[in-house]
Amino acid sequence: MSVSEFDQFRPPEPPRRRRFGRPVEKRKRASGPGDYGGAGAANGRGEMLMVPDAEFSSYYGHNVVKPPPWGPEVAAYLFLGGLAGGSGLVALGGQLTGRELLRRDARLGSIVAISLGGAALVKDLGRPDRFYNMLRTVKLTSPMSIGSWILTAYSAGAGVTAAAEVDRMTGQRLPLGPLRAVLQFVEPLAGVEAALFAPPLAAYTAVLLSDTANPTWNGAHRDLPFVFVSSAALAAGGLAMLTTPVRETAPARALAVIGVVADIIAMKYMESRMDPVAAEPLHEGQPGAMLRWSERLAVAGGLGALLLGGNRLTAAASGLALMSASALTRFGIFEAGMESARDPRYTVEPQRRRLAARRAAGITDDSITTAD
Repeated sequence: MSVSEFDQFRPPEPPRRRRFGRPVEKRKRASGPGDYGGAGAANGRGEMLMVPDAEFSSYYGHNVVKPPPWGPEVAAYLFLGGLAGGSGLVALGGQLTGRELLRRDARLGSIVAISLGGAALVKDLGRPDRFYNMLRTVKLTSPMSIGSWILTAYSAGAGVTAAAEVDRMTGQRLPLGPLRAVLQFVEPLAGVEAALFAPPLAAYTAVLLSDTANPTWNGAHRDLPFVFVSSAALAAGGLAMLTTPVRETAPARALAVIGVVADIIAMKYMESRMDPVAAEPLHEGQPGAMLRWSERLAVAGGLGALLLGGNRLTAAASGLALMSASALTRFGIFEAGMESARDPRYTVEPQRRRLAARRAAGITDDSITTAD
């Protein structure tokens, strides 16, 4: 008798007939050689069919797609990268409109967010040199490679502007020497450079997720970047409302309100264009709860920014709600994708639906429809 590690997944064998006397349990006989009557029925010789009819499962119920080996550090990086990117745009707005406090707070918040996000990314990678190795080449077809260069370029501009702000805050006490004049000269250009890389920084992580075979992430590939960019906008607006006096936060409040409206619309539109089965993890379990709370906090924070943004206390509370909404959006989408990779149903059923749609459209001569 052979022993296999998969024996525990085999269906239980029904009671056998006694060789003499009446059967222990009467079972329905198959009507023909090809009719087995289901997984637990016997064929004409009283033998049990060992492989059950598959509805949406995989080999012994194991997942078809291997979940990525990512921990919560990656989800934190998704949020912090978006927050940094949005803050880069807020900082440029403060720079162009002469709002010094808004510019300063956005720049400092941006460098803190990108530093914490980079630390989370390196922790997930395990060793810092793995990040450095990604900068040895430029691979246009790799979201990870392009994202590494976007992160580096943004960090360079944000670092220069943050150093200039810290030098001003300390009364020019940083030991810069003759470099202070160079720093003051390149500061405005660095602010513009960081703002140019801010939208790609907020969006590339969505491309990174949707470029995988993960059912939920891949099913949202057409619209997930818009969700991430709008989420970054409301988070950056919320951070400015939390840290900056209300007399200078009008542009940030406007950005937050636009981000809330865009985030809700983009999320609903994304779900409507996804396969219904692949979209289920966005509504169920812990990911579904996080995304529902994200929408509620976004609406509350947006209304606070629109109606109560002139009061320091309510503006800070609204900003905190907006940042929490953005974090819950990123963590919810991240966890929904991880859940969809663990359950083979989210892989098999959408594949079968796509195959049926291609055949219904008359496509029957390609490698997909003929590989039965």
